[in-house]
Amino acid sequence: MIGDLWAWFGDPANMQGEEGVWNRLVEHSLLTVTATLIAVLIGLPIALWLGHVGRGGVLAVNISNVGRAVPTFAVLLLLSIGPLGTADLGPYGRAGLATLVALVLFALPPVITNAYVGMREVDRDTVEAARGMGMQGGQLLRRVELPLAMPLIIAGVRLAVVQVWATATIAALVAGPGLGRIITLGFRRLDTVQVVAGALVVAVIALLLEGLMTGLQRVGDPVARARRTSASATAGRAR
Repeated sequence: MIGDLWAWFGDPANMQGEEGVWNRLVEHSLLTVTATLIAVLIGLPIALWLGHVGRGGVLAVNISNVGRAVPTFAVLLLLSIGPLGTADLGPYGRAGLATLVALVLFALPPVITNAYVGMREVDRDTVEAARGMGMQGGQLLRRVELPLAMPLIIAGVRLAVVQVWATATIAALVAGPGLGRIITLGFRRLDTVQVVAGALVVAVIALLLEGLMTGLQRVGDPVARARRTSASATAGRAR
């Protein structure tokens, strides 16, 4: 199998052209980036504000979590045969609008839940100390709550990115674009090597995205960054 996979990836016919890996990779990336970005633009402001004022968050989180229980493929299927239809949407391909809506609904729960929880878990004594220094409203949100909640916010975005990347393969089930087309074509041809090759590309890039977003999460943690700076300063003085 390994030798067959090596030969499959080494064949230019499988890598280039409209049905090639590179083109499908670009399509898949476009779906993932667009759906995640829309989910962040919709969900993050709502979650940050609810977390800041401390009201209505439980309802918002519970509603968003309902999306975890709804099968994304069922949503996509219903959307594709409904008003959104299966028409082409530019670079997003056939049923592009239905696919994007389904993926956005799938990405919203981790974005909303993590951002809200991150805001509410900010130390209340720190918030009150900031209020005592004269900070109010948006200033308190930007300079205190948001930086301290950033690790959990990024964690939510990380979950959304990886989940959407892995789930975007379902677009191929309604003849949409992406790496799923390689897998479904392999099934139609009874070509096990092609099925495994397509799945392997999706899995490897999902792991790379997980590692990249985990690194961003560490960089975005102000507490950990302050500890690293303090440790470096201490080590410098010791030398």
